[in-house]
Amino acid sequence: MSAVPEQSDAELLAATTTGDRAAFEALYQRHGPWLAVRLRYRCPDAALVDDAVQETFLAVWRGSARYREGGDVAGWLWQIGFRRLVDAIRGQRARDRLLRLLAGHRWRTAPSAEEELLLGVEHGDLAGALARLSPELRAVMQATVLDGLSTHEAAALLGIPVGTVKTRAMRARRQLRADLT
Repeated sequence: MSAVPEQSDAELLAATTTGDRAAFEALYQRHGPWLAVRLRYRCPDAALVDDAVQETFLAVWRGSARYREGGDVAGWLWQIGFRRLVDAIRGQRARDRLLRLLAGHRWRTAPSAEEELLLGVEHGDLAGALARLSPELRAVMQATVLDGLSTHEAAALLGIPVGTVKTRAMRARRQLRADLT
């Protein structure tokens, strides 16, 4: 099976899992650039972002990332990329601490607000509160808050009306507020 530009994301992904390089390249060309841009909103270090994007597509190629049929491929790729970025930031912080210790410095710089948010999403109270949201509410919060998409962009990504995005966001905020206070 050779990749054709008219193929859907799901078709490209299915062909990629069988080793179709053309499908993989088409999937990467379709999603790699926007994934890199979105991740750069989360981390100013271009090298870490590039590594996260490469690790995301490497996981897709190797088949280590599991896609659920019928789901949104772009959203699935974002979740993989976001987790890879958090891992890269964590690794960078560990390397920085080690280098400071080796250089004889015992001081520690405070993590940036962006690093704290990324780590808080993966661990801690915020992670638990997000996990307790229904999948529909969590998807809206991820798209609008974590991904920084507009209401219209989130609606297009999730395949739901703009009004539904707004309603779900309001319900999710209410539930998160209650869970975190």
